[in-house]
Amino acid sequence: MEILDGTPYLQAAPSRIHQKILSEIHRQIANYLLDKDCEVYPAPFHVVLDPDGEFEKEADRKHVLEPDISIICDKEMLDERGCKGSPDLIVEIVSPSTVRKDKIEKFNLYEQAGVKEYWIIEPENKIVSVFTLQNNRRFGRPDLYTEENQISVSIFEDLIINLKIVFRA
Repeated sequence: MEILDGTPYLQAAPSRIHQKILSEIHRQIANYLLDKDCEVYPAPFHVVLDPDGEFEKEADRKHVLEPDISIICDKEMLDERGCKGSPDLIVEIVSPSTVRKDKIEKFNLYEQAGVKEYWIIEPENKIVSVFTLQNNRRFGRPDLYTEENQISVSIFEDLIINLKIVFRA
């Protein structure tokens, strides 16, 4: 379940392809982060975003999300349930039932919250849109990748995600 702008949303179980993509991206990132300060978490993992900073009042939280993958480099934001504040990178893998929420509602929320890098993965088309936060605190135009490409993760100088492996059937 997620809460977006105070409205709870039940989520259907992800497809097998969704889980394969999530697992492979998580594996590549987790291997890279061994012995580094940042941490990566696959869903289910609570990310509480509150523009007003009112994280303590659990009943009043307007945005409690379960991104498919979250990378957090500020360990002060982590608690026993998840993350309170903006992860450095968020990955969402869309399905027909979540595409509007991921591409519009979550996009706007992640941008407003200051997420540095946001990936939207479309499994059917084998496309990844990568948005990075610009100086004006808005996401720039996306960099688009297909299964033939590799993604250089902007928040790390030498992490490259191999999409041929991510999208192999």
